[in-house]
Amino acid sequence: MTDATSPVPRDLTGRAALVTGASRGIGLGVARHLLERGAAVTITARKQAELDEAAASLGAPDRVLALPGNSGDAASRTEAVDRTVERFGSLDVLVNNTGINPQYGPLVHADLAAVSKIFDVNVVAALGFVQEAYRAWMGEHGGAVVNMASVGGFRSSGVIGAYGASKAALIRLTEELAWQLGPTIRVNAVAPAVVKTRFAEALYVQGEDEVASRYPMKRLGTPEDVAALVGFLVSDAASWITGETVRVDGGMLATGST
Repeated sequence: MTDATSPVPRDLTGRAALVTGASRGIGLGVARHLLERGAAVTITARKQAELDEAAASLGAPDRVLALPGNSGDAASRTEAVDRTVERFGSLDVLVNNTGINPQYGPLVHADLAAVSKIFDVNVVAALGFVQEAYRAWMGEHGGAVVNMASVGGFRSSGVIGAYGASKAALIRLTEELAWQLGPTIRVNAVAPAVVKTRFAEALYVQGEDEVASRYPMKRLGTPEDVAALVGFLVSDAASWITGETVRVDGGMLATGST
């Protein structure tokens, strides 16, 4: 159903969502889209100042809860989930968006502590949030989970190989969870290519037009492109979709190029 002033359906009204890593970029775009569709949203991030700014930009203070915390910390995950249920009365949607990439270069020379940190935040923390959501609400009431993967999870990623490997693990985790948690909890993932965010800036800042020329759509992605897909996957319109990783890559993988 759509209201009279907006083309965005209000089909998530009455539902509560938790979006991690949502102070900027894709996470903030997802939070904004879910709000526009009627949901109440908790956003998390490590830095209080950036999180406060993000919350202010979203408006709707009665439907936004901003909680600072580190996704890699178990206590922070518990607090985020419990505070969401306490504030909004449910936790119907979980978007595991937090991702890091502190390792760059050949894996044979990689700092293993950095590689471990990538997997801990990009994969283990995502599972940790699912466990907390299951404990606090979804186990009894159901819900929808979306994990933020990457096209790097589908093929070799070169100098960001540890990041790509972590996203491949997240794709497999998505499938396992979908199988184990159905039919009441749906678990899907989305896999963006290069999206114009601060996180991905190093991949295009030296020549955006040249990078975009490699894509059939001839442009880079935006947070809004990804957010619209997430909004669909957590809605009832996707009620028979689970265990999927949907590419939102402007056709990049279809080209077969690196």
